[in-house]
Amino acid sequence: MQHSNSAVSLAAGMKSLPAADAAFADTQALWRFLSNPRVKPTDLAAPVLALAKLGIEQGCDGYALAVHDWSRLNYRTHTSKRDRVRMTHDTDVGYELQSTVLVADRDGSPIGAPTQNLRTAQGLLSSRWEGAQEPASHLDELSLRLLWLDRQGLGRALVHVVDREADSIRHLRAWNAQGSLWLVRVKDSGPVQWGERTVKLSEVGQQLSYERVRMVQHQGREAEQWVASTSVVVSKKAKPKKRLDAQGRCIGGTVPGAPLTARLVVSQVREASGKVLAQWYLLSNVDDSVQAATLALWYYWRWRIESYFKLLKGAGQQIEHWEQESAEAIFKRLLIASQACALAWRLMRAQGEFAEQTRAFLIRLSGRQMKRNTPVTASALLSGLYMLFAMNETLQHYSPEQIAQFVREARAMPP
Repeated sequence: MQHSNSAVSLAAGMKSLPAADAAFADTQALWRFLSNPRVKPTDLAAPVLALAKLGIEQGCDGYALAVHDWSRLNYRTHTSKRDRVRMTHDTDVGYELQSTVLVADRDGSPIGAPTQNLRTAQGLLSSRWEGAQEPASHLDELSLRLLWLDRQGLGRALVHVVDREADSIRHLRAWNAQGSLWLVRVKDSGPVQWGERTVKLSEVGQQLSYERVRMVQHQGREAEQWVASTSVVVSKKAKPKKRLDAQGRCIGGTVPGAPLTARLVVSQVREASGKVLAQWYLLSNVDDSVQAATLALWYYWRWRIESYFKLLKGAGQQIEHWEQESAEAIFKRLLIASQACALAWRLMRAQGEFAEQTRAFLIRLSGRQMKRNTPVTASALLSGLYMLFAMNETLQHYSPEQIAQFVREARAMPP
């Protein structure tokens, strides 16, 4: 992890090892490591999965939250990368990262990213298999990811939290049938059966009684969260994506399915004056033993995965500046970077006086200026860790006495 540190100015840690001739050798060593066919993504992902099991055991109560999302890795100017994929237009090229971050149900602490995919022009790379496979649609692939995670024996039941892209009755029925627990944001225009009537979700939300449950942060400011819930039945037909036959005619149509009973949770973020700042319509198949206010909080914690993408891109790893020429090498390095993120998160969760001293020491090493109300961040811990690794490498080459002598000599230099 130390040797794969980025050389961009915002990246954490030293930019080379202490020995003057080590930087090129380390670059070559990393290139050979990432190019070695015996280094497999499944092996690189194994430590994160092990950390995830330990983190769930120590930090979760009844459930663990599996937050799923997609993010683009833009490499517009990296023409040496021949396997970039075109996203929306000719200059929007790079790779698509598909990630899952586990989050503790106790306090929303991120634990790790146990499974990830990278979509390239050559196919879909994954930490769950070797080589590239034909990519499926987001939700079809996600169905397989849910099933794989549920079978890993992580010690707690997983609740899969997904944003509005998962508002697909076909997939919700499939996830329900395979035994997966889910919490999904949906559009408020969808029809449901509520009591004896079929109405839109927005009409249901307007007739519910809301309860103030907690204070939350909204765009950096204090706000109130209000929650209401009820039971609804979704019986609408599924609408698969349109496909064309050989003659260019649209085929597919609608697909009927069994009625799906689900809990509707409407979460509102309000100002003290009562003005609604944000509103989420959530459907879930988690039973009534979990309160609606808790489900709303779990979805609020969905943003932890955005913090993970920020760590990878702009506040720690600088992934969009990596110079590896193949998606396979980038993906392997990404899995190493995810180990570093899991380690930083574990340090943030650690309890006890020595853990507090360790965090304070790493923050000092990072050189970051911290906000008074946010004394520790994952990106600052990453920075401090890289500095600590470099210091340890220095002490393997030079004794403390030699380092002290270097300091005395530097101070004695005439102006």
